[in-house]
This record gives sequence, C-alpha cells and structure tokens, in this order.
Amino acid sequence: MHELSIAMSIVDLAQQEAEQRGVRINAVHLKLGALSGIVKESLIASYEMASFDTPLKQSRLVIEEVPVVIFCLVCKVECELSTIQMFCCSQCGAPSSEIVRGRELEVTALEVQS
Repeated sequence: MHELSIAMSIVDLAQQEAEQRGVRINAVHLKLGALSGIVKESLIASYEMASFDTPLKQSRLVIEEVPVVIFCLVCKVECELSTIQMFCCSQCGAPSSEIVRGRELEVTALEVQS
C-alpha cells in the first residue's frame, strides 16, 4: 500500500503549487508507467483519501497509462510490448532489456482555477 504515501506526496506537491500561485486545483495529471510498480486503482483510491481534508478534496487525479516500450538491438527500432511477461521485439522476437518507456511516475500538469 505504498500508493498512499505516493498520493500524499502528490497532494502535498499540488497544494504547495496552488498556495504559491493563489489558485485552486481542479485536476492533477499524472503519467504512470506499466513498470512503475504502482497499481492505478489503488493510487486513485489513495488520492481520494489523501486529499479528503485538504483544498484538493474536489480535485481529480487523471492518469495517463504509459505502456512498456523497448529498443530492439537487432531491428534498431522501438517497439511496444504486448505483455510485460516477455521483453522481446514484436517484429523479430529478439529479447531486449533496453527499456525506453514504461517506468514513469510523473506529475505532468495541474488544472487550475484562479
């Protein structure tokens, strides 16, 4: 349940930004990679708990899920994995450990109301 501590950090970050700018936060946008180790549904539930008694109570957590993309050393192309069970190129089948995307846990935007 480390999602709660992550959600609390997101709320703190957004709250600090809102106070500095004198605005109200309507939504927090976040990129979440498939390899981040975070369960989306748990993070959303944790965000609701973390923001409950704060000025962010009515705000939304908008999550953009980022698939795992690897770089194939044989084909010299990036390819999206269909499953995280096999890190193999979708074109030639060669295994690869060159992860390009999919580890993200990043606040990308705040929707504000002044």
